[in-house]
Amino acid sequence: MEYVPGQKVLDNINLDIPAGATVALVGHTGAGKTTIAKLVSRFYDVTEGSVRVDGQDVRQMTLDSLRSQMGVVLQQNLLFTGSIRDNIRYGRLDAKEEEIIAAAQAVGAHDFIMALEKGYDSNVEEGGVLLSVGQRQLLAFARALLADPRILILDEATSSIDTRTEKVIQEAMSTLLRGRTSLVIAHRLSTIINADLIVVMDHGGIVEKGTHQELLARQGVYYSLYAMTYAA
Repeated sequence: MEYVPGQKVLDNINLDIPAGATVALVGHTGAGKTTIAKLVSRFYDVTEGSVRVDGQDVRQMTLDSLRSQMGVVLQQNLLFTGSIRDNIRYGRLDAKEEEIIAAAQAVGAHDFIMALEKGYDSNVEEGGVLLSVGQRQLLAFARALLADPRILILDEATSSIDTRTEKVIQEAMSTLLRGRTSLVIAHRLSTIINADLIVVMDHGGIVEKGTHQELLARQGVYYSLYAMTYAA
């Protein structure tokens, strides 16, 4: 993959994600993790090789068809002026009230919503500035769960979460990932230790692959990243 001719940002990537599996991409900033996510969702097209979903080259699919099967949760998620209810319902515009509440309950957002003065009718300012980072992420998770995508991409969705909120976020992630084909990009390694496969990237290539325990036992790049995270 090249953004500029002659300057590869990804090289010799061979990655197979089984249906329903959770695959985590880890590595230092600039390793190529987000580029892979953008190729899957066709924000860019590959310059060599192919990206396939169910065996079909994504370049042969319409963007509407491809993206209608995907849910994306980012580090900074779009919240718009309107009610909590409407922000969650954006995941599926025809959702019923009980479905919205069920999605919020499933990811651990219901309690904080009900603690607000107007509950689900509480107004969200543009960008969600009146909510904490953790609360904004829980709403994004509820929205994604309501959309019920086959393929889920989480791009640094937990990197700004404080440690007090981390347990709630981890439980929300577990609910959201269950039964979906998921690509998780994370700096916070504690959130991906249960992934089916962890892919360690460096300088646009894959340097290690395995489960959390397998990679720790190997005492390679992942082991060093994990040790640095908990060095204190």
